[in-house]
Amino acid sequence: MALVLSRLGAFSHRHRVAVVLVWLLVLVGGGVGAVTLAGETSDSFSIPGQESTTALERISEEFGAAGGATAQVVVVAPDGRTLTTPGSAAAVGALVAELGELPGVASASNPLDPAAPSVNPELTTGYSTVTYEAPVGEVTPEQQDALTAAVADAGDGALTVEVTGQAIQAPPHVGGPAEVIGVVVALVVLAVTYGSLVVAGLNLLTALVGVGIGVLGITVATGFTDLSSTTPILAAMLGLAVGIDYALFIVSRFRQELRRGADVGTAVATAVGTAGSAVVTAGLTVVIALTGLFVAGIPFLTQMGLAAAATIVVAVLVALTLVPAALGFLGLRALPKRQRATAPTHHAASQGFLAGWVTAVTRHRLVALLLTVVALGTVAVPFFSMQTTLVQTPPEDSTQARAEQLLADGFGAGVNGPLTVLFEGDGAVQAATTAAGEIPGLDDVAIVTPPVPNADGTAALVSVIPQSGPTDPATEQLVTDLRDLLADVDGAQASVTGATAVSVDVAASLDAALPVYLALVVGLALVLLVLVFRSLLVPLVGVLGFVLTVGAALGATVAVFQWGWLADLVNLEGTGPLISLTPILVIGILFGLAMDYQIFLVSRMHEAHSHGAAPLEAVRTGFRQAAPVVVAAALIMFSVFAGFVPSGDATIKSIAFALAAGIAFDAFVVRMVLVPAALALLGARAWWLPRWLRWLPTLDVEGAALERPAARPQPQQQPEVVGAGER
Repeated sequence: MALVLSRLGAFSHRHRVAVVLVWLLVLVGGGVGAVTLAGETSDSFSIPGQESTTALERISEEFGAAGGATAQVVVVAPDGRTLTTPGSAAAVGALVAELGELPGVASASNPLDPAAPSVNPELTTGYSTVTYEAPVGEVTPEQQDALTAAVADAGDGALTVEVTGQAIQAPPHVGGPAEVIGVVVALVVLAVTYGSLVVAGLNLLTALVGVGIGVLGITVATGFTDLSSTTPILAAMLGLAVGIDYALFIVSRFRQELRRGADVGTAVATAVGTAGSAVVTAGLTVVIALTGLFVAGIPFLTQMGLAAAATIVVAVLVALTLVPAALGFLGLRALPKRQRATAPTHHAASQGFLAGWVTAVTRHRLVALLLTVVALGTVAVPFFSMQTTLVQTPPEDSTQARAEQLLADGFGAGVNGPLTVLFEGDGAVQAATTAAGEIPGLDDVAIVTPPVPNADGTAALVSVIPQSGPTDPATEQLVTDLRDLLADVDGAQASVTGATAVSVDVAASLDAALPVYLALVVGLALVLLVLVFRSLLVPLVGVLGFVLTVGAALGATVAVFQWGWLADLVNLEGTGPLISLTPILVIGILFGLAMDYQIFLVSRMHEAHSHGAAPLEAVRTGFRQAAPVVVAAALIMFSVFAGFVPSGDATIKSIAFALAAGIAFDAFVVRMVLVPAALALLGARAWWLPRWLRWLPTLDVEGAALERPAARPQPQQQPEVVGAGER
């Protein structure tokens, strides 16, 4: 692999103008396609075939517009008055009439309708259910804006008016000030690492080209298929982080080769052949982890994984072609001025803080190993009390939060998480009537509405209002109790649906898929790492370290987002269960990134050992060579993920925090302490491979093949344009 990649690097260097133009053409083409072909993204999170999802589809078929997305417009009478007083009743009627005429609205109920009132016993609080023609997740931003504007205008009068519901949930956003700060921090880290703002800018620019092409490609794809609104955000986070890091490793190796006296062309080829091999292997582990999300059987999760994996592939290709082409233009200017005129040197590995660090860790390896395990295990303790849900908590002081509070004050917390029971069959109405009399006997039931039949009497709907809120475990238990009670209804088939029921079904599917996912991803990655290091124990140490990483990352996330610890630090607007997608996404993404660090760090240790260094010295030498770059890469990746935390969407915020925390734990604790301590403790046994596995192919990540004279790229015969610093 090293030989093939070195030739690719040499080709990119020789034809650097063409390579740059091709990538720019792809970027411009993606932009044009995004403008002309892009479609709408969806905020719908569901699983085809699940009871709750199927019931929603059936409601749309049986009841028409009743199956569309809904919003609740809450109205509260002035102090000392009720909604039934002439002035208030007239204002409510006028508001309902206006709501019914809004774009995309199929119907708007009147809370004072005697046939179906939706007002509390005190007649002080009521709500109009605004039903859209579009299903959940497909109400357009223009339609949402029209509704919020109408509510705001109505709230200027005597009534207090707020709105909530799935129909007005805003899609996640990307590109805010905090994200820009993360990129700026990454640029500063690069500038300090390289000692050159120009090289740092080149590194960041090539990464932005890669992530730009990836995200634009996803945007184009929305014109041909339904994609979740979080898909481009996940791809942007990952693509930017790994794009910067992959370029960092190649540029760092290029600079090292220049210091050794290599000409620009040879340095480029060697850097792509060595560091590029590690980039390909690391990128492959991330792709495996992301594409493996398909085992969950959830279409939108599979789409997110495939889209992010495609962006990672683009980032790898950019690192292997565009980066060497750009380095060809930069030439010796990639080095600080003081190093360009000095005699060639093998540039000994760092003898500073990190050298002293690894010496201390490997000298006290058993103590370091135990302290790491205990510390990360302690941080992971909150993980065992983790709760997940798909029901999002609205931001504090938003109209959604105010509306939900008004509803809870007027009707009880359960009104914000109603459950819907669909009865289908010839005896649907009778079965619904019978069930409506039995359901109040269940725990946590506050209100059961009378059955609402469809036009031909073959289906009926019953609404169940819980006593507890939508994210309360008692409400989730009520879903299970309802299904048990209605399992054998005579004359009809009963299905429980609603946002809470969908959340319960998604959580159950994710829980069932997680062990299979871990077995698949970890198994494939172990095979890949065995091929890379030709060892069984080194990959095992890396994977066990990852288990501690993900436990600590999710434990810290639970402590902050569920328990509220240090909530102000992340600008948290409210505590509650984590989004159901968080565990599987964090595990998948962190696994790929953790293996990146394992490969980049341990490959240099393996290289030193294969060149004859004693096991302990190989660990220390490899660490001194790779650790500075790994630290810089981790700081960059941490900054990119952390940039999505302070002002990010609630769905993205917890995932970004978990990823940022996971990067910190993995890079600075597991890879900087646990791995060198464990490998020092294992000694020569760390590189042991059973005889029956020695037939496995050698991937040559360290670039041993490049050391043979015949394998090295030959100098160019034709003259080439050189940068000012190369003269």
